[in-house]
Amino acid sequence: MALPINIAELLNGQTVEWDRLEFKSGWNPEDILHSVCAFANDINNWGGGYIIVGVEEKNGTPVLPPKGLNKNELDFVQKKLIELTHQIDPFYSPVTSPAILQGKHIFIIWVPGGETRPYKAPSTLGTKGQKRYYIRRGSKTVLANSVEENALLDLSAKIPFDDRINHQANVNDFSLHLIQSYLQKVGSDLYELSSSLSLVELATKMQIARGSAEFFKPLNVGLLLFSERPDKFFRGALIEVIVYGDEDGITFIEKKFMGPLHYQLQEALSYIKSNIIEEHVFKIPGQAEASRFYNYPYEAVEEALANAVYHKSYEHPATIEVNIRFDKIEILSFPGPLPPITNEMLKQQTIVTRNYRNRRIGDFLKEIHLTEGRSTGIPTIYKFMNQNGSPIPIFETDHDRCYFLTVLRVHPLLKRKSFTKKASIRKTNVTENVTENVTENVTENVTENRLEKIVSQIKLNHQITIDQLTEILGVTRRTIIRDIEQLKKQNSIKRIGPDKGGYWEVMP
Repeated sequence: MALPINIAELLNGQTVEWDRLEFKSGWNPEDILHSVCAFANDINNWGGGYIIVGVEEKNGTPVLPPKGLNKNELDFVQKKLIELTHQIDPFYSPVTSPAILQGKHIFIIWVPGGETRPYKAPSTLGTKGQKRYYIRRGSKTVLANSVEENALLDLSAKIPFDDRINHQANVNDFSLHLIQSYLQKVGSDLYELSSSLSLVELATKMQIARGSAEFFKPLNVGLLLFSERPDKFFRGALIEVIVYGDEDGITFIEKKFMGPLHYQLQEALSYIKSNIIEEHVFKIPGQAEASRFYNYPYEAVEEALANAVYHKSYEHPATIEVNIRFDKIEILSFPGPLPPITNEMLKQQTIVTRNYRNRRIGDFLKEIHLTEGRSTGIPTIYKFMNQNGSPIPIFETDHDRCYFLTVLRVHPLLKRKSFTKKASIRKTNVTENVTENVTENVTENVTENRLEKIVSQIKLNHQITIDQLTEILGVTRRTIIRDIEQLKKQNSIKRIGPDKGGYWEVMP
């Protein structure tokens, strides 16, 4: 079966990190069984991994051209793998694909993180093998220790949201055109086969739908990437770009980008690049070469917005919001980073974390080069801001990790309002709903009055929702969210517990 990835890029480590790849020069059933078990357990929520048989490795990287397998070995390997995986408890079946690389036959075993983890496999083949938990520790498959076993058991009830079945949708909500377009873009062999497959068969091969024949349902990741309107199923699955025309935020242009996640990300970035990013040239006396820089380095904006799309919770109804002000770009998403990341840790230029909210979304975005990989976002943003001579970026969350804010400040040599001239005049061809030149008469007194009303409503109902406040006060959801954040900063209110099931407390 063809895989929904580019095999050449896979083996070069361009789309999947090296510690998610394992190379085997030949068929080694016991080692392969343990590695399948370890990738299926996916203790770090990285999305499983790939075992490539027929390729030698040196220091964790493949030796090319590959050693290869004899053609008659391929059927043998596939049959033996089926026998092996029946020894995993509970049963787990990986996805397999023979392939030809540089004229040699190889065999690829794709092992996505399992839905019914944790898994055990026999320590040795035969009657004496005891079933044990195996995990990936770095680039090695190892037996789990007692702490890691507890972590695996804790994961058993935590299937990531993007990898869950969506019971409100059907496979027909997928767009065949979107799937084929993606497969063609990444150079997958599955693209050539896609026209001869049913939508159910194609969704099965891509691991974007699951279930029995009579109850076969899409996964959330499939709907987010391969349905025409993901916001039908996930209200916050869109990007709003707001360009302010003055320092007070009274006049602004608002554009909404909808559709599959990768499409809305690319369209929002294209709009920002065309209308906001500007190159500036300064002639320095006594120096032959002029100084060139941008108001904002596009690469930093691209990485920051891609990170927001990757790490946002699509269970949360709030959209991703990009506020372009006279002196900075703010990218706001909900909720904040997963533990153990804190606001203090966000002040560091390098952050290492094992928890990832959307492992499957990350894999798809990385395949089309919209994200770089694990823990690379913040260092990349620092790098491009520094190269451009821009102020260091700001990353912020609150104590309860309710939001994540990235702030990119304008280059210090530019005049305060220089960026607004293009954004306030030029229009772009965006197919989504656009509201232009919206003006709100917002005064300090009106804002204070609204804040007082919010506090009064919370006193009446400590479990009141943002949607309820929006309806009662007759303002936008975005306005309520901003007011809530202002009240929290003023220590007027405090959130106790999670978004669902928690409550508000009015501070004395």
